[in-house]
Order: sequence, then C-alpha cells, then structure tokens
Amino acid sequence: MTESYTLTVNEVAYSIVADAQRSLLSVIRGEVGLTGTKEGCDDSECGACMVLVDGRPVNSCSYLAVQAQGRAITTIEGLASGDALHVLQRNMLEEGGVQCGFCTPGMIMSAHALLDQNPDATEEDIRLGLAGNLCRCTGYAGIMKAVVRTAREGLSTDS
Repeated sequence: MTESYTLTVNEVAYSIVADAQRSLLSVIRGEVGLTGTKEGCDDSECGACMVLVDGRPVNSCSYLAVQAQGRAITTIEGLASGDALHVLQRNMLEEGGVQCGFCTPGMIMSAHALLDQNPDATEEDIRLGLAGNLCRCTGYAGIMKAVVRTAREGLSTDS
C-alpha cells in the first residue's frame, strides 16, 4: 500500500510517496537521495544504518519510514555545516577512525547521540554506547581516540 507523507531530514521537509512497508533507510537513500547512511546487515545488527530520530539513535533498516512522520531525522550529511565537517567527523579522520568508511556514518551518529546525552562520557561509556556498531577494518582504537577527543573538546566545537 502506497502512502503519502512528509519527512523532515536534516531540517528539510521532503514529500514522500512510497510503500508503507519501506524502511527509513530505503526512503532516505532512494526518495530523499542521501546516500551517506549505509545498508550493512539489514537486520539491526551492525549499526551502519544508524540515524538520529528526535536525537535518538535508530537502526534505520528496521524502522518504517512512515513512523518517522513528524519527527526530526538527522543523517550523517546533517552534521556537517556546508563544506565544514562536524568536530566528530573531523576527529574520526584525524585520529585514524576511518579506513574503508562503510561503518563510519553509523558510528559517528551513535557517538553523536551518546555525547549529546552524556558530554562527559568515559571510555567505558563510549564503549557501551558504540556496542551496536560493528567495524571490520580499524580495530576500534582510532574510533575510540576520536570519540574520547570529541568528548574532551565538546560536541559543539566549531570545525
């Protein structure tokens, strides 16, 4: 069954016409045209598809797009300010938290939600907060350094 609805993604309203059973991930990538959010397992196991819905991390592969009506959706593209990377994005690059980059968007979105809720997160808090995100390339050391650095610097530090 096709539905018509509006999604607000990165503070922009999009008119959507899509099957009611489509995932938020599918609609963000297809109808909205933002491809930073990745599809990994399609089963809420890897975290590659993580976006924020009203500031809370959500595996968008298992969240119906129609459920996101009236909510603020933030994707990895919504963190940057024009060409300026968000401090968390920049720190991931500078600390070696990015290799293939496939898990990076979801990892950053989870870390952002964590630091937004707990700006003084400890390393243990960060490990627990990122537990739903899998990375096969980096070994997590660079990712941890980047998130710890961001916690020290502050999430809203200018790029």
